[in-house]
Amino acid sequence: MPPPHARAAIDGLVAIDPDFGRVLALAGPLPWRSRSAGFPGLLQAIVGQMISNQAAAAIWGRVRAVPDALHPAGLMTLSDETLRGMGFSRPKVVHARALAEAFLSGALETDRLAAMGDDDAIAAIAAVKGMGPWSAEIYLLFALDRLDVFPAGDIALAASAMELKKLPDRPGPKALRGLALQWQPYRSIAARLLWHYWRYHTGRPSMDDFGIAPV
Repeated sequence: MPPPHARAAIDGLVAIDPDFGRVLALAGPLPWRSRSAGFPGLLQAIVGQMISNQAAAAIWGRVRAVPDALHPAGLMTLSDETLRGMGFSRPKVVHARALAEAFLSGALETDRLAAMGDDDAIAAIAAVKGMGPWSAEIYLLFALDRLDVFPAGDIALAASAMELKKLPDRPGPKALRGLALQWQPYRSIAARLLWHYWRYHTGRPSMDDFGIAPV
């Protein structure tokens, strides 16, 4: 269940936009998902890029079964063939190594990222090859528990917002980010509830480790 600060934020969001109360009435209580901070959480974001929840969860299960893969130095010792065998595409092998190198070089540090403001943390993460704003925003939302981050490039969020708000078309990232401005300072809660509504509306299973819509 959501922690107390998140429950207060849910109440605040519903006061701003009562449609989110309808999400809770239809889909039930919001499951509260989180990820590990640091390298594992960002590696999980790479795994989830451009594939379905189910495929991402299967790959992540194989990654977690190799303890060395969850540490930057350990991942660098694994061969490309080993990573490909886990389910990484060739580009994601490159991106995973770039992420490991960023932690090993000190370009990214877990505690420093946690101390940064949202915009600075997103910029630092997105500067790593293969990460980008979506991966950075997902990390802030699920690993750092930031309350006002919105991954506007997520297709499932756009589809869910179209259904919830009865829009004529699925909004693009720019339009969706503009729509989300009204949900400040609870945009992360809005994203979580939109994913929750998307799973309800599409009948997709809830993924304990991921819970992230395909992009």
